[in-house]
Amino acid sequence: MSSYRKIDRASDNYPFPKLKNLVMVAGHSIYTSNSFEKVDKEDSWFLESYQKHPGQAATFVTHIEEGVEIASKDSNALLLFSGGETRKDAGPRSEAQSYWTVAESKGWFGKEDGVRWRSLTEEHARDSFENLLFSVCRFRELTGTYPLNITVVSYDFKEERFAHLHRSAIRFPESRFFYSGTPGSPTSKEAAMKGEALVRAQFQDDPYGCLGSLHRKKLGRDPFHRSIPYPNGCPEIEGLFRYCGASPYPGSLPWS
Repeated sequence: MSSYRKIDRASDNYPFPKLKNLVMVAGHSIYTSNSFEKVDKEDSWFLESYQKHPGQAATFVTHIEEGVEIASKDSNALLLFSGGETRKDAGPRSEAQSYWTVAESKGWFGKEDGVRWRSLTEEHARDSFENLLFSVCRFRELTGTYPLNITVVSYDFKEERFAHLHRSAIRFPESRFFYSGTPGSPTSKEAAMKGEALVRAQFQDDPYGCLGSLHRKKLGRDPFHRSIPYPNGCPEIEGLFRYCGASPYPGSLPWS
């Protein structure tokens, strides 16, 4: 099955039937300030202890701007900010809405006319694998088809995790998967690299994040017990959502 062929002939039922490519910005925090005068300051965001480093908030804004910039250069791209209501003390606010609202406050970095109308949110992901998988499903909900190309925006040190481990887990073609990584906070680089090595090793053993520590972490990032709507909206990949195993999902996929 072609990844670009319309799944449903009634494409007029979809808000964005002409968009072909997915640009996904992975969320890392929730914006908690009541104003948007200091979006690059740490006290405007809810930060876990390991995130509390000077310059950390500015890296979130960089991700948002990078996603807008990439989407602005591709008129066929749907921009999705991905991330759920992951922090109890931050209240029922999602990472995705935080990023979208920051982009709005920044006037879409001068590219509002071309990008804002095709920038939306995926508000249920609880980890990086779900950022990717859920955004693919959200793309299907909005366009009626699956992305021809995928670009992920996150930290540069997470490229191996996204571009190899997660991409391989959903068996998306390497030739149509792109990664745009930006630097983390210089003051937290060593700790970030060490933490990333640990998480990467966990995903190597548990590529779908459905067992052990990765599964427990996801449960901890769902403090308000949100019902996840997927795979409603992307029934062709329901099996992928249900799968749990150390080897790649063996079933048929729209892009394979």
